Amino acid sequence: MKALLLLALAAITNPNVRVTDVTGTERQPLKPARGETSAIFFVSHDCPISNYYAQEIRRICEQYGDKGLRCSLVYVDPTFTNAAAAKHAEEYAHGPYPRIVDRTHALVTATRATVTPQVFVIRDDKSVAYNGRIDDFYVALGKKRRIVTERDLRDALDAVFSGKTVAKPESKPVGCFIPDLAAFGK
Repeated sequence: MKALLLLALAAITNPNVRVTDVTGTERQPLKPARGETSAIFFVSHDCPISNYYAQEIRRICEQYGDKGLRCSLVYVDPTFTNAAAAKHAEEYAHGPYPRIVDRTHALVTATRATVTPQVFVIRDDKSVAYNGRIDDFYVALGKKRRIVTERDLRDALDAVFSGKTVAKPESKPVGCFIPDLAAFGK
């Protein structure tokens, strides 16, 4: 029963979601191409924890890019303009991966994302290999560790790219809650 519950929580409700990035290019980040793996990073421009992780997100995307990782940065505030998203990503030195403003929360809904930052790793068979935090630097809101002791996302990616089972496919992300669309006046 517990295994079925975990599978239900890890499933993407609609892998065929199409969104447009800030450059106007249509994307399907929940549907990686054959031989590729997607990492979908849910972020918020006004979340300090989300902003803290910008450099680590970039390092991860660069390190695993040659192995077939395709990253997408998803801004959850539907009122954020494309220009503001592009500027924010540049100011925080994010990499060249696509920036998407999730205007209808199609990606939030399909993944059931709840917090920023939160990452979903999706295999080319559309299964979720990992869902959760990047690492354990933040223990709780306002409470940080002196050093990172668990690199959950990196551990999951190492397992995926070596053909192994992800030992910890889910972790609890710590960050800013993603409000419903109604909170944005949508």
